[in-house]
Amino acid sequence: MERHRVRRLRGALLALTAGGLLLTGCSGQDGGPTTADRGSGRNGFPVAPENDGDVPGEQKNGEDGGREFAPEPDLVSTFALDVDTASYGYARRTLAGGRLPDPTTVRPEEFVNSFRQDYDRPDGNGFTVTVDGARTARADWSLVRVGLATRPAEDASRRPPAALTFVVDISGSMAEPGRLDLAKDSLGVMTDRLRDDDSVALVTFSDEAERVLRPTRVGGHRGEIHDAIDSLSPTDSTNLGAGVETGYETAEDGLRKGATNRVVLVSDALANTGDTDADTILERVSSERREHGITLFGVGVGSDYGDALMERLADKGDGHTVYVSGESEAHKVFSQDLPRNVDLTARDAKAQVVFDPETVKEFRLIGYDDRQVADEDFRDDRVDGGEVGPGHTVTALYAVRTARHAEGHLATASVRWLDPRTRAPHEESGGIETDALEDSVWSAGPRFQVTATAAYFADALRGGDDGRTVLPGREGLGELAERAEELSAETEDQDVARLADAIRQASRLTGRD
Repeated sequence: MERHRVRRLRGALLALTAGGLLLTGCSGQDGGPTTADRGSGRNGFPVAPENDGDVPGEQKNGEDGGREFAPEPDLVSTFALDVDTASYGYARRTLAGGRLPDPTTVRPEEFVNSFRQDYDRPDGNGFTVTVDGARTARADWSLVRVGLATRPAEDASRRPPAALTFVVDISGSMAEPGRLDLAKDSLGVMTDRLRDDDSVALVTFSDEAERVLRPTRVGGHRGEIHDAIDSLSPTDSTNLGAGVETGYETAEDGLRKGATNRVVLVSDALANTGDTDADTILERVSSERREHGITLFGVGVGSDYGDALMERLADKGDGHTVYVSGESEAHKVFSQDLPRNVDLTARDAKAQVVFDPETVKEFRLIGYDDRQVADEDFRDDRVDGGEVGPGHTVTALYAVRTARHAEGHLATASVRWLDPRTRAPHEESGGIETDALEDSVWSAGPRFQVTATAAYFADALRGGDDGRTVLPGREGLGELAERAEELSAETEDQDVARLADAIRQASRLTGRD
């Protein structure tokens, strides 16, 4: 495989010319190499080849004083950005109901990305890149955090108009309190928050799909939209495939140039009638995204929830998923998050982290299992990435084993994205040196500690059932709960307080401290 030289950059925005280092390939999801494919050593972590002092490939000093090097493939990590949080929300709901979540539904990156961060933000579209880290209690192992942030969300009056098609599950299972009743209430609140130049359509599905409201401008028609929402009532079984197909047909009919065109799927995602084949449903979502730029926003509800299907739908539809279990969460999603983040600041966003072979022996990316991208596809703009809106942060956490007495450059993190309107590619990068690692995870800044606590909690819930090993430095659930309680007081953040409650519930259910 051809090796690529990577230059450490300090805040520079790159305009990539045609030619250069573009290679064609498939994403890791579709058969490309992932971290797990690169070989594993002790403790199940992927291992870089031992370095005898000679760094493979050319090395020299860069113009900015940084070092250029051609790293071994084992020391490169590439993934599509993801701002989903549904896995954490569903885990909290399950724990509150007195059950442990199925380990297969626990996605650590969604736990980590459920909490506020304090990264610097850019002035315009695109990202800032923040890289920091701290040493764990396990010798030579550190946690390295890569933080990406978009600009703050603008006032709603300044965003492009939105063309929203709501696809609402009205199957029998949605009669359970906290499902359809919650969705109707939230949609009503959101309707009052939308602008007059936004448009709304409404599709329902049970054993078949029905178009309840054609694409309708909000201005002058709020009463009509409210009446359509109020008419929803549960019935029969769940033909999710028909709902998705009719929803995208409706969105296509109401397609508006210059607007953000989005399908909002509200469901427990428990398909049991009609086309229940996930791949067929996913292909419809994927084709509409490619042809018309229609993105998907999945809202999961219900104590029984088809988490895996909803997550795959959102990935294929260039969108993301959330899970709501109560009125306050639902109102926040529909009346604040969705209207505020209707706009996009980046399309097909991908991140790549290159570890220096002189200082790093091995690494493990925590989560993003379904978002891996082949390393050589980072700059291939035909390869799908993630869609990110304003006001978002994306955090990736790595477990990194450094060489004994390592000094110098540790890693360079880069993010690449396409402008949502012009499709022009851009990059931004940031780096970290070994001397920037904090002495201990628990002496780092409070937001870093929250990130670590969330990742350790997810690691504990996965419990090794999938063959994974314990994340370096992980404490018992009782200790993690105490950490979260102290952090909630320090940050005055109710989300962190709820994290502490969830960890306590897990500790009681497992009988482990």
